Amino acid sequence: MSGDAMAEIILHVGAGQGPRECEWVVAQLARVFLREAEAAGLACVPVEPVEGPVPSLLLRVSGSGAEAFAAARCGSIRWIGTSPFRPLHKRRNWFAGVSRVPPPEAVPDLRDGDIRYQAMRASGPGGQHVNKTDSAVRATHLPTGLTTTSQDQRSQHANRRIARLKLQLMFVERQERGAADGKRSLWERNHALERGNAVRSYEGPRFRLVPD
Repeated sequence: MSGDAMAEIILHVGAGQGPRECEWVVAQLARVFLREAEAAGLACVPVEPVEGPVPSLLLRVSGSGAEAFAAARCGSIRWIGTSPFRPLHKRRNWFAGVSRVPPPEAVPDLRDGDIRYQAMRASGPGGQHVNKTDSAVRATHLPTGLTTTSQDQRSQHANRRIARLKLQLMFVERQERGAADGKRSLWERNHALERGNAVRSYEGPRFRLVPD
């Protein structure tokens, strides 16, 4: 078995500063990528439940070919269609951004000793996915004050892992924002995605892939 057969990649799909339509596209892309991954013999699952439009989400992709799958989708994704919320809106192009969450070894400055994990009771609307126990976790990076939470997994260990993944993403974004010396952050750059070339385009309510 090759090393790639066991590959696991975490993808971040975000709407940046885009409107609700872009958040809707983010949620739809989770379903589209799941469908495409299954066709490619890969596993692709949301790290947390996806319910309705969301500003961002994490997807776990695993299996042989995961690297190529991720590489083909990282960048700007365009959806061409009528707004599901404002049918009279003239805009037809809506964007989301896809990027890889760096593995822990790629973020050596984010040390476990600097992270405080706290168990907490899950909050939210009380849907079937929300825990009623104290298995939710808040992770705080003490030197910077960056804080993330995870509450949708059944075990505290799983929520702790996801909270750290989110912290890695925030930490790298903060580093890059600093390195850019005032230039737009990774998150903010998503706001200008339409000015770049989309790596993939979909159209219509069924998200049909548009040929290059």
